[in-house]
Amino acid sequence: MPAPAPFAPPWSLSVAARVYGYPPAHNAGSEWMLHSMLRPLAERGHRVTVWLSHPGSIEKSYEIDGVSVVPYQEGADFAAAAQKADVLLSHYENVPLVSGLARARHIPVVVICHDNFETTFHNAAGADLLVYNSEWIRRDGEIFYARYPQEFLPRRTLVVRPPVIAEDYRTEPGDCATLVNLNADKGGELFWQIAAWTPDWNFLGVRGAYGQQIMPPARLANCDVIDSVPGSEMREHVYRRSRVVLMPSLYESWGRVAVEAFASGIPVIAHPTPGLVESLGEAGIFAYRDDVNAWIHALMALRDPRTWQVASRRARARSDELTKNLDLDIWCDAVESLREGKRPVSRARLVRHPTLRPSS
Repeated sequence: MPAPAPFAPPWSLSVAARVYGYPPAHNAGSEWMLHSMLRPLAERGHRVTVWLSHPGSIEKSYEIDGVSVVPYQEGADFAAAAQKADVLLSHYENVPLVSGLARARHIPVVVICHDNFETTFHNAAGADLLVYNSEWIRRDGEIFYARYPQEFLPRRTLVVRPPVIAEDYRTEPGDCATLVNLNADKGGELFWQIAAWTPDWNFLGVRGAYGQQIMPPARLANCDVIDSVPGSEMREHVYRRSRVVLMPSLYESWGRVAVEAFASGIPVIAHPTPGLVESLGEAGIFAYRDDVNAWIHALMALRDPRTWQVASRRARARSDELTKNLDLDIWCDAVESLREGKRPVSRARLVRHPTLRPSS
């Protein structure tokens, strides 16, 4: 019999998650955040299984960092397996289904909120544990739930900032100005404008895991484009080539790519979404996405080695600061505290209402 994991509790939880996709095939930031949260639960000795709700490129069950993943092609018995779980978990479009199963079987349910959309907060109503991915999302959630009766509120909430294990991404920076995901919302059109107007820089465009990718009308000699890169290979194929990362995103609830880049002291120029302002802190260099001149000037300033070194030190310091937080320990403790929790029948009936209505 194998030795128990370090610090493993004398009991073991069965945690079942139902989500759209999962690493390494699905490379969106939300899924890597989820994996970074499930991985330490597995390291504590708990049985963690992820069931996928959409067909992906991996058709056979696999394991990643101690987390078992059941692809859609093999996952027909999720509902039966969920009934035996100690804790159910989900995010995005799978929350209503998973919450319904949890209520029917009185199993504690955990919901992760990656955005501040009303549908997200609505679907998470009554969760036993609601996890916000940033303080600003938490504030918006509290404003949303303040309109509703007490019985609809999540029983417990906490903030887990998308965990980034710095050593998994740390490398020696390269010489490119890089954008990860070339779709319009991430700034694909602006990227090509900046590249056309700053021929002194080399540019690296990384195709994203989702969204229509924006390509230039004609090839630019100072640009290279590569296909979507698995999270485990970002250090080798992206950050090792990057001297600056660009994030002219229309919406970012946090901005995981920026924090990954900071691990190597790579400065980030970003549009000041609330999430990027929070995640980058004083290390961020901000420019509005509709002001192409501001982006060009920021990039040209970073051509000066002394200016880049100052920005790099700030980036590294912010990475160290985020790495030292205790979010994951608090998260694991919170999940383990659900082991005794059984949703009261009266509460289960209350949250079955199909819509939430503000209290009068």
